Amino acid sequence: MTFRDKLIDSREFVFLYGTTPPRADATEDRIVRAAERLAARIRDLALDGLVVYDVQDEAARSAEPRPFPFLPTIDSRRYAQRLGELLDLPLITYKAIQHLTEDDWGVWLDQAARTYALETLSLVGRPSAQARLDAGGPLPMSLTRATRLARAHPADFALGGVAIAERHGTGRNESARLIQKAEDGCRFFISQAVYHPETTIRLLTDYAADCRRLGRAPRRIVLTFVPCGREKTLEFLRWLGVRIDPAVAATILADPDPLGRSIAICREHLRAILDQEYTETLTLGVNVESVSIYRDEIDASIALVHALREVAASFRPRDQPRDRGDA
Repeated sequence: MTFRDKLIDSREFVFLYGTTPPRADATEDRIVRAAERLAARIRDLALDGLVVYDVQDEAARSAEPRPFPFLPTIDSRRYAQRLGELLDLPLITYKAIQHLTEDDWGVWLDQAARTYALETLSLVGRPSAQARLDAGGPLPMSLTRATRLARAHPADFALGGVAIAERHGTGRNESARLIQKAEDGCRFFISQAVYHPETTIRLLTDYAADCRRLGRAPRRIVLTFVPCGREKTLEFLRWLGVRIDPAVAATILADPDPLGRSIAICREHLRAILDQEYTETLTLGVNVESVSIYRDEIDASIALVHALREVAASFRPRDQPRDRGDA
């Protein structure tokens, strides 16, 4: 079974690991060393795939100042290619399309296929606040248009999108948005970091019900988890829009081993999310992010993979036929 088959058409649980490319001003030697360190770190984790993010400024996301300064990174395609040379792992490469025109996008897709040999992409649109700021002038290409153009590309990319539970039930219907993205061409979704399981459970429950009501085949949703051992890291996640209850944050920071507590909380959250009826119809997975600059939090991401794998090992979805219709 290929990675594409497993990701899209099977009900098997998948495990991914997400990483951020080096800074744009990094020398080639630094890029090689970063890739080699990552490869050594994750080589024995028995992962199904590796996620390479495309980091954007997103200054319009919030009126609050960004906790960490924005540092541009090298092209996600370039880093994915480098990692592919070092690891026998399939790659999911993110691309934020917020500033691209249709012509730019066509060139980017051509290069992704021909120069970088990429097969699986995850597309990210503009923050809604940025869209409002742009409303007074010409708008770049929409995420819907970008997804449809990528779907029609001769390379036959496997396309994914982002699922954000926090915006479900707050004036926006994320379930309906996922269904529309699937119609546009998305075959899987990767969530924003999970630190409030009730929010994710509500989205997954509604998504399963909406797909059943509309006769649509639900797409796989991969749930992202991040270890946090610092107030600054928690603050950054909040700035990104991740919901973290003050009591949870206080519990982590008050513990003598905050990263160990964070890992234990992520275990509890995954167990709560999997202990629901929607697992009979939805196909899920786990992605562990490593986006911290701190060594202890990077090391904790490896421990988190092992911890969440133990939880997932006890999870056995019902083996039932999948509707392979084009949702």
